[in-house]
Amino acid sequence: MFMQIFEKMKDMVFILLVTGFFSWIANIININPPLASSAVGVFVLVVLASIGIFLSMVPVLNKLPMVFWVSIVAVVVSVPGFPGGAFVMEHTNNVSFLALTTPLLAYAGLSIGKDMEAFKRLSWRIVPVALAVAAGSFICATILAEFMLHLEGVF
Repeated sequence: MFMQIFEKMKDMVFILLVTGFFSWIANIININPPLASSAVGVFVLVVLASIGIFLSMVPVLNKLPMVFWVSIVAVVVSVPGFPGGAFVMEHTNNVSFLALTTPLLAYAGLSIGKDMEAFKRLSWRIVPVALAVAAGSFICATILAEFMLHLEGVF
């Protein structure tokens, strides 16, 4: 069992390192940060994602999705007062998270291309679903932002 987890983790870490490298390049192009600090920031993100992925593969914890564990690890590490949290925040502040979307969207496109037959079966039905999801996400994000701005007294 641990050998299976190790093999999966080895593949995942390799993919994360490649994604991190491309994200670092996109970050350099996007905001022109200090090279060493942004490289450390991207590497910290890769390590945090790796820890979250590992937790999602542990048999007792695998009931919850991988995104949950990666998010929990990142949130816990970035809490003020967490040991090493200042280091994480210092270096990840030099990473433009918008630049991270470039390789992620490329991977999403590749994964859709891999399942082109399934995509073809969805045909036109995917368009209204995608529009509804995008509209719902936008409306919920807008409501949440308005609520928080009113709560902070900005508006």
